[in-house]
Amino acid sequence: MPRVSVAMIVRNGAYTLKRSLESLKAFDDVVVYDNGSTDESVAIASSFANVRVFKGEFLGFGPTKNAAAALTRHDWVLILDADEVVDENLSQALNNASLLNDTLYLIRFRAFYKEREIRHCGWNNQKIRRLYNKTITCFNDNFVHENLKDEGLHVTLFEHGHILHYSYHSLSDFIIKADRYSSLYAANNVGKKKSSPAKAFFNGLYSFVRTYVLKRGFLDGWAGLVIAFSHMVTNFFKYMKLYEANKEAGYQ
Repeated sequence: MPRVSVAMIVRNGAYTLKRSLESLKAFDDVVVYDNGSTDESVAIASSFANVRVFKGEFLGFGPTKNAAAALTRHDWVLILDADEVVDENLSQALNNASLLNDTLYLIRFRAFYKEREIRHCGWNNQKIRRLYNKTITCFNDNFVHENLKDEGLHVTLFEHGHILHYSYHSLSDFIIKADRYSSLYAANNVGKKKSSPAKAFFNGLYSFVRTYVLKRGFLDGWAGLVIAFSHMVTNFFKYMKLYEANKEAGYQ
């Protein structure tokens, strides 16, 4: 029966990191790969006996997750973020699972704003690739919207448990993440993809309508409105930043 390591990249994740690591006490190998935290993240991670802390640069989400996974002791890796919690069912199942090497496993997610579960907005019923054999595959090189490569592999749902995602704790978090993710998108795609103000406007508008209306974000109350608006802002700025970067680099 294969053992599973957990790999996590962290930058200033102190607000949620302790809760996340406490959910991982059943795992004998947890790697925290810190990318320049200025808060208490390193101290918190170092206080757990099953956690090994490493420090390195942020190279984009795909390459940095690969760097963290390369440091794990076991071949099977569960990739986790500092704002995610493994529930008891998932923890027990992963430590007793028979896993197939030619398979990527999807994990079910439950998403929260503060302590409130979001049941619409596209945040519900998420199933994300997070469990894999690092000797068989790895993440692609995307700065953002990274994904595990699946060529020649089966993609299957891991049937037990959930990852609980506590990604936003204030309205400011939406603003900070929108700025960060849109900048990473532009940096990753300058000279590769075209953009325009019109593309930015209509993509942003569609993101709002899709999240708030088509995915019934209005049923999540004011939190749904915030999430829909955040999706709109992120998409608007990622295409505007790409447009600006292309112009400055002579591609537009």
